Amino acid sequence: MSSPTQTRALLERHGIRPTKRLGQHFLIDDNIVDRIVRVAEVAAGDLVVEVGAGTGVLTAALLEAGAEVIAYEVDERFRPVLTETAPGADVRFVDVTEVDLATDLVRPAALVANLPYNIGTRLALDVLRKVPEIDRLTVMVQKEVADRLVASAGSASFGLPSVVVRLWGEASLEFSVPPQVFLPPPDVESAVVSIRRRVPERHAGEAAALAAIGFGQRRKTLRRSLRTALGDAESVLGKAGVDSGARPEELEPETWLRIVEASRD
Repeated sequence: MSSPTQTRALLERHGIRPTKRLGQHFLIDDNIVDRIVRVAEVAAGDLVVEVGAGTGVLTAALLEAGAEVIAYEVDERFRPVLTETAPGADVRFVDVTEVDLATDLVRPAALVANLPYNIGTRLALDVLRKVPEIDRLTVMVQKEVADRLVASAGSASFGLPSVVVRLWGEASLEFSVPPQVFLPPPDVESAVVSIRRRVPERHAGEAAALAAIGFGQRRKTLRRSLRTALGDAESVLGKAGVDSGARPEELEPETWLRIVEASRD
């Protein structure tokens, strides 16, 4: 169970102050924690990966739901805390961005986490692209990041993260989370996003790489930004049925697949 008073007492007892560098904002609202577990549809016997275990409030809730939990935490100060709050979890004190999760996992798993703000986007996209063992993600991130993950083509939030998510999965914005349910409260609103993996098309990796080039020069038209990558960009885009004067944010994720296929003809 968690509350501002309990969390402060726990941190003070162990001599810990949250570190901004690590993006540490700890959940202090059991209702939000329970809602995350429900949205994630965690069932007894599920293997769940958590990143940024912190005080262990979400870890404990996942264990209570009957999951087998592998929790990654980079901050060694939390070793005695997690021994106290989540004794049944397999806690690994390593930087998860340096871990090959695909080899760490021996069976299908879900990622359920209040992601540290400084790695949220990168980690979610890397898991989608590189860790097929994780078949669903339920993650809390900054609201701005959440909007990018679920955005549709043509919207203000649409960008490369939106394309990657759509090439590898289906995302939905579950609910928003106000700053006051964290200790310390962040300066921004958060949100919970769920992503269910789907089998990617054969050229998804190439399509994402091409989209990265386009969004890297998003003020340019496609004929200019993709000129080096495609050679005769005008011709390739024409074969794909794409207006060469369009900009990357106008293209549906599937359109990047068509461009890659046209470039191979």
